[in-house]
Amino acid sequence: MSFGDREDELWEAMKPSFKPRLVSDPNVRYARHVVNGTGPFASRSPAASHHRGDARATLARVVRRTPEVLVKVTGRKKGAKHLAAHFDYIGRHGDIRIETRDGEQITTKEDAQRIADEWSDPLYWRQGTTVSAVAMVFSMPAGTDPETVKQAVRDAAERMIGDNHDYLMALHTDTPRPHVHLTVQAEGLDRKRFDPRREDLFRFRESFAEALRSRGVEAEATPRYTRGQGRAGTSMALTQLRARIRSGASRQPTDVDLRQAREAMQIALGKAQQPAFVSKTRARWQDTKRRYEAAAERLDRSPDREDRNLARDLRQFLQEQASIDTVPDRMLREAEARVLDAERRTRSEPAQEQGVPRGTPPPPSRRR
Repeated sequence: MSFGDREDELWEAMKPSFKPRLVSDPNVRYARHVVNGTGPFASRSPAASHHRGDARATLARVVRRTPEVLVKVTGRKKGAKHLAAHFDYIGRHGDIRIETRDGEQITTKEDAQRIADEWSDPLYWRQGTTVSAVAMVFSMPAGTDPETVKQAVRDAAERMIGDNHDYLMALHTDTPRPHVHLTVQAEGLDRKRFDPRREDLFRFRESFAEALRSRGVEAEATPRYTRGQGRAGTSMALTQLRARIRSGASRQPTDVDLRQAREAMQIALGKAQQPAFVSKTRARWQDTKRRYEAAAERLDRSPDREDRNLARDLRQFLQEQASIDTVPDRMLREAEARVLDAERRTRSEPAQEQGVPRGTPPPPSRRR
């Protein structure tokens, strides 16, 4: 079903738009692009920045909570020594085979070291500062076929990287979520360096999701606010630290958690306010809900029963996701619960006599 004039509005709610990055004076180098609306000044609206596909199908996957693909950059490796150690890690010290772009398998440590030397700067004194490769991870929820995930990653890499950059990949199944480590050579054949940004990572997500769907696996790539979720904002290092605390390997809370707890307690006591991004996140979700409600009204008028069923599911989705939940909101609820618990304990304790310090033992009885 086509949403007519409102299709662009619906796409803006489901897919992000990115501002162009200016790297020099547009009046000199990019004057032609400014006049023609091409290059970095081309339209970055959701309608023009990616393959639109079917708006109804995307909306149905969002409403029915289709699993979301995960793509992230885990690090940038500098120098042959650093890169060889990374190859040893993703290969689990020889237990997992690493595949090249052409499908060949790296089975020995010597072969991995040779590739690390080829990808790194030949001048040893620059290897500590020059990025040799970019490490990425592609992941899907538990229960997804690992081989399908690997083939989808290869398909996405061929589509997004092509032959300009060499890359290696390794499939890991030692966690509930099957994931593939993709390591891309930084310098390409055209001497341009591989440096993925937010827009590039989102396109990788879309390509990964499309490759999975073409293999019969339901997957989608949408921003968190499209699904009524607050931003994650957790780095890999913080995730690993929290995992160590949960496993009992460490009892020292992270500085981030301590700071968030202190800020939440100040807000609960009325001494501070929520961060500005929380109100912006709520406003964006309200705007997204308005667009979804308009789409539901249009689907209700469709003669197709499937469209009307989607309208019903969409309204149920909006009812279940009435508000968006952010990390400060969760921390604030925990802080408010602690404040209420402290007040209840204070009220339940017996009143102390005036002038008698708390904890003073009662006087001895005079009875014999």
